[in-house]
This record gives sequence, structure tokens and C-alpha cells, in this order.
Amino acid sequence: MSKPGGLRLVFDDLKRIRMIKPNQWRGIWIVLALLLVCSCGKIQNEYSDFRPYFVYNNNVRQCARLAEAMTPNSGIFCIIQQQFISGATYYVFTNSDGLSQKIIQNDRERQGHYVLGYNNGLIVGYGNLSDPQVFYAYDLECSNCFDASSLPVRSKPLHLASGGIAICNVCHRHYNLNNNGVIISGERGKKLTRYRASSTGPYGILSVN
Repeated sequence: MSKPGGLRLVFDDLKRIRMIKPNQWRGIWIVLALLLVCSCGKIQNEYSDFRPYFVYNNNVRQCARLAEAMTPNSGIFCIIQQQFISGATYYVFTNSDGLSQKIIQNDRERQGHYVLGYNNGLIVGYGNLSDPQVFYAYDLECSNCFDASSLPVRSKPLHLASGGIAICNVCHRHYNLNNNGVIISGERGKKLTRYRASSTGPYGILSVN
């Protein structure tokens, strides 16, 4: 009795599998493992290996500039930095419209050992090119000009322009904050340094790590 065409193909495949020698399976598993590692590497490379640490409760420490950036569809990104002013430490929030707000650190924040990126600067905000929108956090330093290993460390900070664009005054590259920090103008190079981040709402909790 002859087998149907589809069933015959299945039996043929099973015969081929049985014909593989035991010592050949090792090579097959190695290839499959390498493919899995490569696919995972693409996901991991979306974020920096360097881990910042910053948590800000905007419900308690209310900052309108940060709230704008943590509002979906606002089109606003916000720079976060620390500054020492008259003996006190402040968070300085500056949005892409150039508006700034200073919030003095409380005792808990001073003891938090926060790390705001490579060199005291983060950019946060919602991208507008996907649904649902992605909440991004980038390092403030230009990924193509700043060298964290150089001595002394020389800052190469970005500045914000309208439309979710970050610009480096050194290399003159333009980066798209709405699209994973890719270069949209200037010489080819690396996209912006991106960190894992979450927001629970405009006056919720910001976490960057």
C-alpha cells in the first residue's frame, strides 16, 4: 500500500534523521548554539553594557519638565543632570524647548549613589514612531566623540533640538531620539548609548538602569 505524498515526505525526513551518526550530532548542536547566541547578542546590543542607576519619584519631587517628557505623545525629551550650586546639589531638568527646572536633592537622594550615565547626564522621553510608544533613556554624551577612558575625561555633551533630535557640537552629527538614537545627519558612526528605562506616568516613578 503506497503512502500519501505528504506522509511520504515525513517518513523520508525521519529516515534521514536516523542516518545521522552520533558524532555528527555534536556539530549540529554547536551550530544551533552559535545561532542562538548571535540572535541574543543583537537584543543585548540594543542597550549599553554600562549600567547607570537613577530612580526619581515625580509624584513626591514634582518636576514639570520631567513630567512633560514622561507624557506619551508630548514630543518632549528632557536632559537630567546634577549640579552643585552654592554648596547644595540639585537635579537640573532641561527640556527640548530649552526650559529648565532645578530641584534640590533631599537626604535620601544624596545617599542614593545615583549614576547618571557616563558623565552626569541622561536624556529621557517617549519616541513617536511606534505604537505603543517606546520610553527611551540615552546617555547625554556623544557616543562617537566621548571617551570615558581618557584622562582627563572631556565632556562631549549633546544638546536638544525640536522634533526629538539631539546634536553634537563637536562632530555635528544629528541623532534621532524617536528611533533608538540612530544617526540621521553627519558621518556614519555609532548610534546613541541607550539604557533600560521605565516610567509609570508623568507624575510617577522614573527608573533608569
